[in-house]
Amino acid sequence: MRILGIDTSGTVAAAAIYDSDKDLLLAQQLVYTKRTHSQVILPLVERLFDDTGLSLDDIDKIAVAVGPGSYTGLRIGIAAVKAMAFAQSKPCCGVSTLKALCFQAHLAGECVVCAIMKARKGLVYAGIYHFDKYGVCTPLMDDVLISEEDLLCAISEYESIMLTGDGASDFFAEYAPVKALLVSAEVRLQNGTGLCKIAADSIDEEPCQLEARYLQLVKAEKDRLLENQYKNKN
Repeated sequence: MRILGIDTSGTVAAAAIYDSDKDLLLAQQLVYTKRTHSQVILPLVERLFDDTGLSLDDIDKIAVAVGPGSYTGLRIGIAAVKAMAFAQSKPCCGVSTLKALCFQAHLAGECVVCAIMKARKGLVYAGIYHFDKYGVCTPLMDDVLISEEDLLCAISEYESIMLTGDGASDFFAEYAPVKALLVSAEVRLQNGTGLCKIAADSIDEEPCQLEARYLQLVKAEKDRLLENQYKNKN
């Protein structure tokens, strides 16, 4: 099965094509950019097809990172996948950004990986996953919005743990957890491969089922909540 993976959840826009039958990464494109993902993600996908000689017709399934992450970025990626899946009647699936980061960072053999993404001051998105010697993944801490101090307590429970994600470097520098290792830079940010591998064993979804998982209220919801609180006081 050929799987196209798209990740627009962070500052990196990434896309990859993975052949699950051969366990082979066919192509990968990523760019760390300040441009909006709507400007770069489809050109990245087109470049994958040009480089491999494939087209969307040759893709069996499309995977997309559904969060947590950038509100705008997630909506762009999900909208792009919905459009492609609807147009070509392709199965698709949504994948946790944090789980995908752990998948692409884990090494052969048993290990525990914590993915950390920046949220706002003092808070991060985090998820902790265990991989056995066969590569089977089990969540140890569900994806959550958490304070850095609480996350430090959570990871201190493990004899060894690897840290990945765009918030891992700052967290490691700030707290220097003695049992933790910072994964290398080339797999620390989203690259599309992790979500492709997860999608290979994930249940197919209809495009209309894809929804962003923000883990916190979006700005419009926060504004509405504050407005209602103000009205209730008056």
